[in-house]
Amino acid sequence: MSALQRFRPGFATMDRWGYENRAALKGHRLIAGTDEVGRGPLAGPVVAAAVILPAGFPDEHVVDSKKLSPSQRERLYGVIYRHAVCVGIGIIDALEIDRINILQASLQAMAMAVNNLSPRPDYLLIDGTFPIPVALPQEPVAKGDALSVSIAAASIVAKVTRDRLMGLYHLYYPDFGFARHKGYPTRDHQAAICRFGCSPIHRRTFRGVREHLTVPPPVCAC
Repeated sequence: MSALQRFRPGFATMDRWGYENRAALKGHRLIAGTDEVGRGPLAGPVVAAAVILPAGFPDEHVVDSKKLSPSQRERLYGVIYRHAVCVGIGIIDALEIDRINILQASLQAMAMAVNNLSPRPDYLLIDGTFPIPVALPQEPVAKGDALSVSIAAASIVAKVTRDRLMGLYHLYYPDFGFARHKGYPTRDHQAAICRFGCSPIHRRTFRGVREHLTVPPPVCAC
């Protein structure tokens, strides 16, 4: 099978296989796309995924996760897991985000996701403009989740994984409404921080959280 045949694009997404095809022409065979989600929230982890797609992957609906509804992402999450050669996940929690900063946490999460792939890829397509700390040939792709089907698949897996985690955190900290806003700085979330203070999963170095660290929790008058 030739390199071009290895990643033959679907009829609706021909251009989104371009990065994979170029890497295949250079002799690479296990090409992983990786992306992260969760840089903007005030609470919860940053989550990354890495995905190696096979030839013939049913890709026509796999696009940037931000362009999909929650139900569409859930459905495609199942499609990706059923058909992918392999999927890796990386999770960096709020404590580590505060320690090393959100950019470094995002890069570390993507590196963790790649290191959790088996078989190990021989080429990486990375969403963004920064390389990740992995000793593999790699190519950062600005807006890669819109340009590469492998990165788009990773964006979907990362988003669904993080949303499910925030749903679980909601069970532990129901006052903050994590199931609704997933930790992003919505008006309701900011009001909850003002009222209840910070939970253990809040990012204490982030504006919108750090201002409330010295404010004592409200005293119940009953």
